[in-house]
Amino acid sequence: MKQKSYIGIFFIILVFGILFIPKIINRIQTNSVVQGDRIDAISNHKNQTTKLVVVGAAPKFDLTDQNGQRITNASYSGKVFVVEFFFSTCPSICPIMNKNMIDIQNVFFGNPNFGIASITIDPEHDSAAVLKAHAIHLGVKSSNWHMMTGDKDYIYSIANKGFNLYVGENKKSQAGFEHSGLFALIDKKGNIRCRKDNFGNPILYYDGLDKKGVKAIIEDIKIVLNE
Repeated sequence: MKQKSYIGIFFIILVFGILFIPKIINRIQTNSVVQGDRIDAISNHKNQTTKLVVVGAAPKFDLTDQNGQRITNASYSGKVFVVEFFFSTCPSICPIMNKNMIDIQNVFFGNPNFGIASITIDPEHDSAAVLKAHAIHLGVKSSNWHMMTGDKDYIYSIANKGFNLYVGENKKSQAGFEHSGLFALIDKKGNIRCRKDNFGNPILYYDGLDKKGVKAIIEDIKIVLNE
């Protein structure tokens, strides 16, 4: 009986060697010995694009652009677009935001499904004509980039209550106004979208002053354009 048991064990070892030893040798030769099927599956999962968070519906607006045209949410219907609050005479963060927004425009230039909404927080100065000249100065080429003006209280309500992006007046500041340097990403359905940070929390908005923030929003615009 013992002899038969030894023969059975020998047979199992022989089969194991025939089936698995060549695979082990191959993995050693290709430096993939630590990559099993389970690990490969995890690695592939990490390379997949993370689904963006829906923050909520973007607030509605009804304003006038640099061409004197009425622009509303419906003007961006079915389009992905980026929203910013700025003013043409801003001496500090706006020039940086403007440059970065031009970079975003250039990446998606010619795509009819992408647009930009730039809303002034100094409408008393930034008339449609002033915004037109400012757009030309910056190099705005996209027909879907609308620089908008309107009633100041209405605009401040859209920013502070609608988007929860701070804008305000401050007589002590260099230009008399304050605002964030953040960009909002809106999807084709009119929802505010964003990615999560390293802790799994929604970032809500993208830093329009930082190259990493601009790189991130460009990546995420591509995601929502393909949805």
